[in-house]
Amino acid sequence: MEIWPGTAYPLGATYDGSGVNFALFSEIAENVELCLVDDEGVETRIDMPEVDHFVWHCYLPSLQPGQRYGYRVHGPYEPEAGHRCDPSKLLLDPYAKAIEGQVSNDQALFSYDFLDPSQRNTEDSLGKTMLSVVINPYFDWGHDRPPRHEYHDTVIYEAHVKGLTMTHPDLPEEIRGTYAAIGHPVIIDHLKGLGINAIELMPVHQFVQDTSLQAKGLTNYWGYNTIGFLAPHNSYAQGQQGQQVTEFKAMVKALHEAGIEVILDVVYNHTAEGNEFGPTICFRGIDNASYYRLVDSDKQHYYDTTGTGNSLLMRSPHVLQLIMDSLRYWVTEMHVDGFRFDLAATLARQFHEVDKLSAFFDLIQQDPVISQVKLIAEPWDVGDGGYQVGNFPPLWTEWNGKYRDTVRDFWRGVPATLGEFASRITGSSDLYEHSGRRPIASINFITAHDGFTLRDVVSYNDKHNEANGEDGNDGESHNNSWNHGVEGPTDDPEIRALRLRQVRNFLTTLLLSQGVPMISHGDEIGRTQDGNNNVYCQDNELAWVDWDLDEDQLQLLEFTKAVVRLRLSHPVFKRRRFFAGSADHGGQSTLGDIYWLQPSGEPMAEDGWDGSALQVTMWLNGGAIYEPDSRGQSITDDDFLVFFNADHKETSFTIPSQQWGERWVTEVDTCADVVDAEWHEAGSQISVGPRAMVVLRSPREPITHPVGAANPDRVL
Repeated sequence: MEIWPGTAYPLGATYDGSGVNFALFSEIAENVELCLVDDEGVETRIDMPEVDHFVWHCYLPSLQPGQRYGYRVHGPYEPEAGHRCDPSKLLLDPYAKAIEGQVSNDQALFSYDFLDPSQRNTEDSLGKTMLSVVINPYFDWGHDRPPRHEYHDTVIYEAHVKGLTMTHPDLPEEIRGTYAAIGHPVIIDHLKGLGINAIELMPVHQFVQDTSLQAKGLTNYWGYNTIGFLAPHNSYAQGQQGQQVTEFKAMVKALHEAGIEVILDVVYNHTAEGNEFGPTICFRGIDNASYYRLVDSDKQHYYDTTGTGNSLLMRSPHVLQLIMDSLRYWVTEMHVDGFRFDLAATLARQFHEVDKLSAFFDLIQQDPVISQVKLIAEPWDVGDGGYQVGNFPPLWTEWNGKYRDTVRDFWRGVPATLGEFASRITGSSDLYEHSGRRPIASINFITAHDGFTLRDVVSYNDKHNEANGEDGNDGESHNNSWNHGVEGPTDDPEIRALRLRQVRNFLTTLLLSQGVPMISHGDEIGRTQDGNNNVYCQDNELAWVDWDLDEDQLQLLEFTKAVVRLRLSHPVFKRRRFFAGSADHGGQSTLGDIYWLQPSGEPMAEDGWDGSALQVTMWLNGGAIYEPDSRGQSITDDDFLVFFNADHKETSFTIPSQQWGERWVTEVDTCADVVDAEWHEAGSQISVGPRAMVVLRSPREPITHPVGAANPDRVL
């Protein structure tokens, strides 16, 4: 075989139309072998004598896409010094753009003996491990353009590729659970009909099935166990040998044509190799001490802030390069529109503490590609000081866990201050304004993949994770949930009606809050997980969306569509700037952009903000939106009254006097599936059902006034 020196850049296997360049970083290696594997599993080893800047490289002319390959790295095996090179293990390319196969709990994958971990195991892992695959990078994108929705116009839908599509009866069986299913018109029509314009996909980077789960007959369903940061997960594709890349691109292209952005949930905080008792399948055998954070005083152990056994070393320039190269690849080559970073606080741990000025954030800030896409942080990890809601840099948005907890507590009637609730639904300026951010920094959510579904939030007091086989020790025990009198399913019509009303309350609150709403897949149709709040290992009907809908579920879907339309049609619900007043007063100020009232119609008393009121009225002034539109023109909207009644009894609210609006029409009533356009006069009474919401709109004729000046007719 003809072998050329090749180049040290780019890293990975790069097909140029004539051959393939291979480049692998390892500072600790003494020798590296490139291993080509044919269809029969026979290996051809090629020495890579060229090394520049710790990058080993060669070029093989005439080699074609579809070629399977791996590496064997010769170097020190000294765990006490942090080095774990093991040439008996065939290793994945950290820059592989496609990966074939999966792993099992086979002794050959481990560098120690199961019976005596102090002893080396040098059994060859070929045939038992995953293989990297050379891909053809060329794809006809046609006229593909990123939708580039502004954050304030975005409605995010968190979804699992397999879970969303596995049971849909209108999808061809052969594509269910794949990228092709997500890009199919059936799913796209559902998303568009719902008003979704951004889908946030749970991990699609190549991940590994945990050997501990396999031993229990379970699988890693969620996929937070990444091994390939540039490779789309192979089991979500119909074809292999690199076809998963083409299928992923086709999905993105179809979603873009429908105006839907693609955001990826990415896991750059750890890898699937686990702690010192994990398998050797990639980074560990290439250069363990360069890739992983080790315990300073005992380098045979891993410093873990993720709860998964290891954490990537965020002060290593090679780790940072890998992450940035991966992010740029997914934007420039795969055309995705943004990222949600799992356990993002770990990425800020340049040393041990969480530091928002760390090198990772510096790299993101200055990067001309990554800085221009959506960046969403899960702002916590399991390490000391890991809860960092509100503390990420200006480019970033965050999953607002405080929003979730506060809104859940309000609707289940838990005593809390009204000021806390008001601050959350008006954008959480107390969390974000200090760092120069705006309401869009808050990704608002009631539920996500991790925890109860929305239906289960109103049906269970406690988690029911028996199927996971961990004796109930997994999953969050503090769920801010309420079963409304019966744990789990019930035939009681009153409880069923109340639960459905509470689901509508949650969805309406979410969609009419300032910030960016995120809906978890299936919540719009009442999906349940039977009380399991941690289905990470349940790749079955328990975790999949069930598309066999009853009448209540169909009505809930139509209700959700209507509230999404209301949000998207009215800029007063999606302001780009905070209300003028303080957060603990719900943004209320003398500028009159928002006002809070008691059920009597009187202004909220000062001491009311520190109280635990469960009934309140919010008035939104469509004539006092203090920001221009995209063309610099003033924005005028209708006015809205939002009545919140989280009490157990029906309450009569007074519609305020004419200066607030003369006539009001009902837009939402969470007591009803379909709302009649009933008109109400200023000063009249309106009845709001127990634990319910009503939204009224007062039409406003378009007027002209300078940007930044309120409509003088309706300013108090």
